[in-house]
Amino acid sequence: LDFLDSKGVRFSDVADGKMTLDEFMDILTLDDCINLLGGQPNTGCANTFGMGNLPEYGVPNVMTADGPAGLRILPKCGVNTTAWPCATLLASTWDEELVEKVGKAGAEEVKENNISIWLTPACNIHRSPLCGRNFEYYSEDPYLAGKTGAAMVRGIQSQHIGASVKHFAANNKETNRKDSDSRVSERALREIYLKQFEIIVKEAHPYTIMSSYNLINGIHASENKELLTGILRDEWGFDGLVTTDWWTFGEHYRETKAGNDIKMAAGYPERIKEAYEKGFITEEEICRSARRILNMILKID
Repeated sequence: LDFLDSKGVRFSDVADGKMTLDEFMDILTLDDCINLLGGQPNTGCANTFGMGNLPEYGVPNVMTADGPAGLRILPKCGVNTTAWPCATLLASTWDEELVEKVGKAGAEEVKENNISIWLTPACNIHRSPLCGRNFEYYSEDPYLAGKTGAAMVRGIQSQHIGASVKHFAANNKETNRKDSDSRVSERALREIYLKQFEIIVKEAHPYTIMSSYNLINGIHASENKELLTGILRDEWGFDGLVTTDWWTFGEHYRETKAGNDIKMAAGYPERIKEAYEKGFITEEEICRSARRILNMILKID
């Protein structure tokens, strides 16, 4: 954030309060905004790609890293990281203060390795003992999952490292999860599969939410405006960034229109540009998501 770009505009001026984010956005071209809507190349020891990356304006490329049971770095990097107890064991303590300490310590390690967003906590429901990711999820009970997940997010973000609460929503199995369709009533969805996310959003204000691969009642979660805008933002008041899960099958411009701000691990800017030229997506919709990405970066330490 410290260097002066070739156009004489610093993103750090926004961070320092010398100009507003809206004033900065006015300087960006439509192509700049479109490029923000997809993941960016890895740097350093990162292997799950980054966000931002407009060097001509001084916008950094902030890296992500996987979890949830500890910062995940490839062995070839030669960096040893802490293996924390898995989410199910943490939830079994019923100890929010302890979980918050785990989140804080994990985030300190994330920061030490020049990574800004930790792709955790995973908060899906233990719907079946056969789910391949149950060890990453807290509980079969949405209240316990919500309270534990909120504590983890508070701990992580106390270090100004972004948490990414996942997988939103109804990701309750691993087999064929990019094509599986979760058929569920609104009551069951709200009372069981969404409740833990609602608790986390309202109590811990996560920087990011990660949408899931699966379809929900016939619509990809990443393209589901009713879920990502209607419930998450309009009902619960979420003001952060929504990212896809990595390499989702959703169409990029439809995800953007639904309120899914960034496509990871990489976007399809040419598809968004084509959709814009054909009138399928507006400049306002594109810039809305770009602004959320920049606003999230401003929160990072």
